[in-house]
Amino acid sequence: MARPQAATTADRSSPPPGIAPDQPLLAIGFLLGANFVFTAMDGFAKGLAGSGMAAEQIILLRYALVSVLLVPAVLRHWYARPWRTSRPVAHIARGVLLIGSATLFVHAMVHLPLETATAIGFVSPLYVTALSIPFLGEKVGIRRWAAVGAGFVGVLLILRPGSDVFQLAMLLPLVSSLCWAAGLILTRQMRGTEGPLTILIWSTVSGLVAIIPLGILDWRNPTPAEWSFLVAIAICHVAGQYLTIRAFMLASASLIAPFSYSTLVWAILIGVFAFGSYPDAPTLIGGALLVAAGIYVWHRERLITGMPTNPGGSIAEVAEASKEDR
Repeated sequence: MARPQAATTADRSSPPPGIAPDQPLLAIGFLLGANFVFTAMDGFAKGLAGSGMAAEQIILLRYALVSVLLVPAVLRHWYARPWRTSRPVAHIARGVLLIGSATLFVHAMVHLPLETATAIGFVSPLYVTALSIPFLGEKVGIRRWAAVGAGFVGVLLILRPGSDVFQLAMLLPLVSSLCWAAGLILTRQMRGTEGPLTILIWSTVSGLVAIIPLGILDWRNPTPAEWSFLVAIAICHVAGQYLTIRAFMLASASLIAPFSYSTLVWAILIGVFAFGSYPDAPTLIGGALLVAAGIYVWHRERLITGMPTNPGGSIAEVAEASKEDR
């Protein structure tokens, strides 16, 4: 699943025979739509968590649905044995990291406005930059380090430690993002050796196995209203994955990845209209710094390595790999 070099990624004017040309505007539209439904999914999860349902139960039911949805894909490719791998430990670690990230984020939304948790979560591309040195052997220059520093200044503006605004719950999105970034690093390490469906199967199943004991620990039967929220989460999850994969199949990650930051706009709008929360000026400034730092890191990675970090996460990584494997 190795990515092409920057020049190859940028030059899509002459696609290989049998592959349709890129449709960047449509891809951007798909990605904006995916970001909206993923943010709406977080909003529904926040509503469920606010009603008293445990975050672990919410994530368990979500992963159970994804596992069911994977069955047709597995059956379709049954003879190719897509579950075969030479790196089971890496797959299991990735699955645990991603489900841990999702669970911690839901816990954070119990105490924080949706837009605040989302803004803090944009620190993940900066984590990826730092982790790529020891785990991927990449060299990070002074410009990217400066962007990382500016991004963490943005985090401090949002957190404001020592003030009345600061809550310990604000640390949860930081840890959630670190887990997410570590999962992305593992995804990159598996390029060229593992197929997209193999990655999805192993991460989903290992994540589900990891969350089952925690999910049933505080289990309670959902009310009809809660079931409607769970169905909405399921629909958003499926729609978001589909739209993301469609987007990254229609255009290169180097072109559309920055539009993943539209998630913050959706989070602010959903926070205002669904929860009556309004971000204050320091949160907006800090979020803007994080977005600017992430986009600059993306820009430098695109120029230097040809493998820019997708702030949308692992689904985007796998989707781009799928495009290259067509």
